[in-house]
Amino acid sequence: MSNIRFLRTLIAIGRYGSFSAASERVALTQAAVSMQMQALEAEWKQVLFDRSGRNTVLNSTGRAILPRVEQIIALYDEMRAIGISASEMVGKVTIGSVVSSMGLLAAVVAGLKSTHPRLAVRLITARSLDLAAQVGSGEIDAALLVESTGKVPANMRWTPLYAEPLVLAASKMTGDASAGKLLRARPFLQFDRTQRTGVLIDRALRKNKIAADPFLELSSLEAIIELVRQDIGVAIVPMVRRSMWRSDAALRILPLSPTAPQRIVGLLERRENDPLQIISVIRQRIQEGSVEP
Repeated sequence: MSNIRFLRTLIAIGRYGSFSAASERVALTQAAVSMQMQALEAEWKQVLFDRSGRNTVLNSTGRAILPRVEQIIALYDEMRAIGISASEMVGKVTIGSVVSSMGLLAAVVAGLKSTHPRLAVRLITARSLDLAAQVGSGEIDAALLVESTGKVPANMRWTPLYAEPLVLAASKMTGDASAGKLLRARPFLQFDRTQRTGVLIDRALRKNKIAADPFLELSSLEAIIELVRQDIGVAIVPMVRRSMWRSDAALRILPLSPTAPQRIVGLLERRENDPLQIISVIRQRIQEGSVEP
């Protein structure tokens, strides 16, 4: 009889499209993956793969069986979790975050790890678009990212967690000049307009009829803020949660108009993909603003 590991290998092939890609995910050689799948086909008396091309891929039977295999694995993981004490969290998850939100996520995870040492959480950073794709493909379990204007796929769950108002960042050397005057007179440091935050900032400029002429366009909020400190220019940025910008002796943080957009940060995760409730706990702690154990 096939074991759970064989079924996990089948799921990996379905997600990543080939034996070679799946072998890297399940830590097996390609030959071992092939032997497992041959054993499954012999046991089930079904041909699950099309081997006629250069790459072996799931055939129609394999694709039809795959959702049921995923359900079996989900139920198995839930059964494993039943015997775990309610006060103990164990298991492995991988969570991504945009760079500007990683400090908050890491603080929450560190708080959990201090009281749940058997909890294994791997954190990665990337752009919101890339993180969303990785959640969709199953490469990571969830991601803290910037809200998209697009529709959330049916197999994913989006939970808005907090809002960050757009503000003007300027050097203290600009004195008491207003936000409007600074935007007209000073070089403008633009956040990358290929990213969701950059699109939001660009939209705010157009809505308020601000004809800012970008002096530099950068993909890092931290780099932009450092240039602002040096009085290279001014920038419109989201007021990042847990940042120390307001207390920074080298910075001025000025509000924009009351109707200025806010950046919404939330958690994107796959539905029915948290049998041990690790991601649920992390989501709740971020919502509550709790970073303590």
